[in-house]
Amino acid sequence: MKKQVKIMCWTLVLLGFVLLLTGCGSSDEESETDPAENDSAIESEEKADDQEEEGEVLDSSTDSGETATDDSDNTSSDETSDENSSNNSESEDQNDPLAEFSSQEIEYARVWLQLGPNQEIDELNVHRIPAGELINPNDETSAAYPEDVIQLAGSRLVDGSVTYSSNGDGTINVYKVPLRWDSGDPNVDENYMKEYTQEIIDDTEEVYVEPGDDEEVKRLIGIMNIH
Repeated sequence: MKKQVKIMCWTLVLLGFVLLLTGCGSSDEESETDPAENDSAIESEEKADDQEEEGEVLDSSTDSGETATDDSDNTSSDETSDENSSNNSESEDQNDPLAEFSSQEIEYARVWLQLGPNQEIDELNVHRIPAGELINPNDETSAAYPEDVIQLAGSRLVDGSVTYSSNGDGTINVYKVPLRWDSGDPNVDENYMKEYTQEIIDDTEEVYVEPGDDEEVKRLIGIMNIH
């Protein structure tokens, strides 16, 4: 009987020992499995981070490309606009037969073309007379010009003259001044010349200058002498 009890005790001890070993083995396996699973999870997270970074780089590259394209388009548009403006300006100059001449030259020619007594002249002389000059330079009693004036004349007395001031708006003030003054008459009242020249100033006429024919304007500029 005692022998059977001993056998049962040893059996129970062995069984407990086996169970103990089995539990330790299971714990080791779980311990060995967990690091692998952790490494796998870490690798998955790193891959996800890398993919996000790549996506951000691609988005940044796309944005930069779009910005560069927009800047290129704007620059191209500005250059095209400048070229069109330049081409239009050149086209206008080519279409304007008077583009090579100054505005003053054109004005002198147009005034003579409209008001010159004789159009068949061989030269057009331009004299600039400053304000304060005597209207009749041969008489000290003469009134003086109140402003700068221009006197246009041909090479001969029969060609006549035109004396005027420019208003800068397409109109001129015409002074009815003779090209040549007669010698003073001693029997004439001493105030005559002063009054006469003052009337010339008071009776100036404002005239609008017509554009005239471009070819005739060019012809007159070609024979123009500015003094």
